[in-house]
Amino acid sequence: MIHPYAVAGFLLAILPLIAAPGASLTLLVGQVTTGGRRRAAPVILGTVTGLYVHATLAMAGLSALVMHSSQAFTTVKLAGAAYLIGLGIWTWRSTTPTRARRQRSGSPYVQALLSNVLNPKAASIYLTLVPQFVAPESPLTGQILTLATAHALLMVVWLLTWAFLIHRAAHVLRRPWFRQAIAKAASVVLVILGLRTAATLG
Repeated sequence: MIHPYAVAGFLLAILPLIAAPGASLTLLVGQVTTGGRRRAAPVILGTVTGLYVHATLAMAGLSALVMHSSQAFTTVKLAGAAYLIGLGIWTWRSTTPTRARRQRSGSPYVQALLSNVLNPKAASIYLTLVPQFVAPESPLTGQILTLATAHALLMVVWLLTWAFLIHRAAHVLRRPWFRQAIAKAASVVLVILGLRTAATLG
């Protein structure tokens, strides 16, 4: 069983990544703006389904890795630290104004699911952050499932909050300075997390 402090630390670590404007929020803005708050439900369900897809892959991969080599598990954590630092630097350098993507047709649920499954940021959470908060000497399946559920609940709360605020905040969300500020804050947190992970293994 995973320690509650580990769950709390995991949620604090992923909060800046959730807060940074991404595919799920972009899709939510488009759906709620055009169809009302009820259109938020399929976007949220698709996003949560995608999180559990990542968690399932992590449960299979990390469990097999730990069973074969604890040194390999440490290597994954070091690679994750390097990835976080690199992702943070890339995020900082890429904070330039971009045009809003044109809303695609089709099922909002499928769009949200594919956006999450194919999102490198979502994948990086389960490839780099999850190993920092699980105990390799204990069964990983329950630990990862607990973290994924906590992640899903936090994402649901975040997206529901925005669904209620979008009608008033849509003009702010589209402003380049807002997106840049959030992205730069997330990039700093990514670098700090990467350095912290590297330091604990040094």
